[in-house]
Amino acid sequence: MRSFGLIGRPVRHSASAEYFNRKFREEGLYDHEYTLYELEGIEDLPRLLEEHPSLCGLNVTIPYKCEVIPYLDSLSYDAEVIGAVNCIRRHADGRLVGHNTDIIGLRATLNDLLEGTQPEQALILGTGGASQAVQYALAEREIPFGIVSRDACRGNYTYDNLPCEVVEQSKLVINATPVGTFPDVEEAPRIPYAFLTPEHYVLDLVYNPEVTQFLDFAMQRGAHVRNGRVMLEAQAEASWRIWNE
Repeated sequence: MRSFGLIGRPVRHSASAEYFNRKFREEGLYDHEYTLYELEGIEDLPRLLEEHPSLCGLNVTIPYKCEVIPYLDSLSYDAEVIGAVNCIRRHADGRLVGHNTDIIGLRATLNDLLEGTQPEQALILGTGGASQAVQYALAEREIPFGIVSRDACRGNYTYDNLPCEVVEQSKLVINATPVGTFPDVEEAPRIPYAFLTPEHYVLDLVYNPEVTQFLDFAMQRGAHVRNGRVMLEAQAEASWRIWNE
């Protein structure tokens, strides 16, 4: 048996197990399985690996994309530069190598959303591991960005002091937080949505539900929108390639 899985807290919203187990069935890989593992703390990772010796690879989600790094033996170039890991390969000799496939998913998603448009300014909501990958992707495209955080020390703005004109001028707005994820579907980041326009491009990395409150508010203002589904599938396929190198 070759086993794979996702670690995070919570993980019940994730579509990763459904995606991979369907892939295994379709490709006739009946000795493969993918499981969701909700860890109370990242310090539980060594015990998980000890209890499941057939684990060949893991995906990592909130809140452990940065916290997992000290538990790994080495990092890929992208993971090291971004400072976050969402994919781990467990080698036959037990070495754990961290990768970041979020960046691959983000490149695909931005291509799909922007369709060649080059916004002069972007706004990122959140400062966690997903946000770090977003920052890297925007830097690749030479798109300047500001960051909104709950903590004034970690971003350019907080949700309480975000100027309306910044939202108006930032034609690309990306939610890199879990706010609005199932089951908390009535929640949305606290930004002045009235300043979104049909010239805005709005991306929510959340994919469950398909249309979050964040995207619904943006759609009401006529903005171009995408959820995190393209990113999910692109990063999942990148993880699969890494696990089978």
